[in-house]
Amino acid sequence: MVDRERPRADDGARETARGAREEAPRPTRRRGRELLDAIHEAVILEAAEVGVARLSMEGVARRAGTAKTSLYRRWSTPGDILLDAMYHTYPQEEPTPGADDLRGDLVRALMLLRGIMDRSLGQALFSVVAEARHHPELYGRFVREVFDSRGGRFTRTVLQHYADHGRVDPSRVTSVTVDIGEAMLIKYSIDHQAPPDEEYVERIVDQVILPALGQDPRGPSPAAAPEEAGSPAPSGG
Repeated sequence: MVDRERPRADDGARETARGAREEAPRPTRRRGRELLDAIHEAVILEAAEVGVARLSMEGVARRAGTAKTSLYRRWSTPGDILLDAMYHTYPQEEPTPGADDLRGDLVRALMLLRGIMDRSLGQALFSVVAEARHHPELYGRFVREVFDSRGGRFTRTVLQHYADHGRVDPSRVTSVTVDIGEAMLIKYSIDHQAPPDEEYVERIVDQVILPALGQDPRGPSPAAAPEEAGSPAPSGG
């Protein structure tokens, strides 16, 4: 015979569960940009942690705190989400409009690369590159949709900008000179297991890139061609 005055054990468990549900904050329904930003952040963190080979819709949804259905409404695969996130977070060079600070623009361009090296974005990028052999389609799309479309090699945008303004000899803007800064930063990071500081970046610009462009790092910024500067060319005699 059951003692009706005595509470049963499962009654207490139900009360505890009910109280926990009442005290737990209700999830916020995110939409639009807020939800997109959360998903972008989640997929980059997930790729940095587990690599592209183990990237999954389940993992991204769990880290973003959303349902998988929210992901499938916009993307077909976790790789699609990752490329979209990288495109929107990949830094871009912004050289001075007047092309009058070549050294400073080159240093700032390389510092953009240095800035992502020890962040989740950099780790996710390196994961895509490291898995290129096993996931060639994803890597090819990364090169086309992210890397090339956002400016290509770091310093390339700056060098092309100065060449277009007549401040750098266009014949010196080659596949080699645009590779120098990025290659040296990556090599330093591999050798030292950490990205270089700004002083080392400045040395790359002063000792390697500017001399390769025929520029003296100790001199003033290269002058614009007369027509670019808005003044007529001096006439002889």
